[in-house]
Amino acid sequence: MQSTPSVSHEGRESDDGGSDYHSVGEASDVEEVQSEESLRNCLRDAEELKKEGNEYFRAKEWNQALLTYRRALARLPQKPKSKSAQDKGKGKAKERLEEFRDAKPPGSTEDQPSDTNIEPVGPVEPPSAIEVEVSKARAVLNANIGACHVQLGEHEEAVKACSQALLDDPEYTKALQRRAQSNEKIGSWSSLSKAQEDYKKLLEILPSSSPQAKEVQRTLRLLEPRVEAAQKKEMDEMLGKLKGFGNTILGKFGLSTDNFKFEPNGQGGYSMNFTQ
Repeated sequence: MQSTPSVSHEGRESDDGGSDYHSVGEASDVEEVQSEESLRNCLRDAEELKKEGNEYFRAKEWNQALLTYRRALARLPQKPKSKSAQDKGKGKAKERLEEFRDAKPPGSTEDQPSDTNIEPVGPVEPPSAIEVEVSKARAVLNANIGACHVQLGEHEEAVKACSQALLDDPEYTKALQRRAQSNEKIGSWSSLSKAQEDYKKLLEILPSSSPQAKEVQRTLRLLEPRVEAAQKKEMDEMLGKLKGFGNTILGKFGLSTDNFKFEPNGQGGYSMNFTQ
């Protein structure tokens, strides 16, 4: 990472006592050019490593491809934290500041002055062209990392990698499809439900006449009974555990969980009825 260029002494004050604003502006321009040049170098290095990773992938050397894609990803700057995460941190800091402000020494009766007004946040600047390129490169590399995990049968890791890709490009169809397929392989109620969501998202993005959209529609039809079966299985397992625990407690009162009947309420949940 290149260091921030320092401002020369000539840029601070001219011999006649006036400010030399042009030199400061030139320093700022140089910094911006160097920053873009640095990102270009990062993109070039990452692209070269990505091509190397593609060669390993085509040769079915999954572990070597995975390692190379990760090296390529490490050449790029990390995705900046979202505004919501930053706001959350600022909110906690503001709470601590207010607690400190409100605390008064013993015997104090005067209100302490408050200076905790939050400055209005200006409009968010759109990303520059080079920043968009970096985001797309990160998305592709994370999706490729996900593809390696799929080939290695590491579907939970594939889901994580594809989720990272989708943070940079929410409509990246390859990442959506890989994440959905890996969630299908995991097979839990939660994972299958998330796969459903991704397939529905794909239908919103893909042209309705495309062969891929038709395949997604077919997959969704087949997936629905699997989601219902997984839900029933997990609910039965949970109720079985609760029943065993409940019998331990209710037995002391001459009751058992057989006195309580659970029936579907038609809204995805269960209703409980007591019987003698």
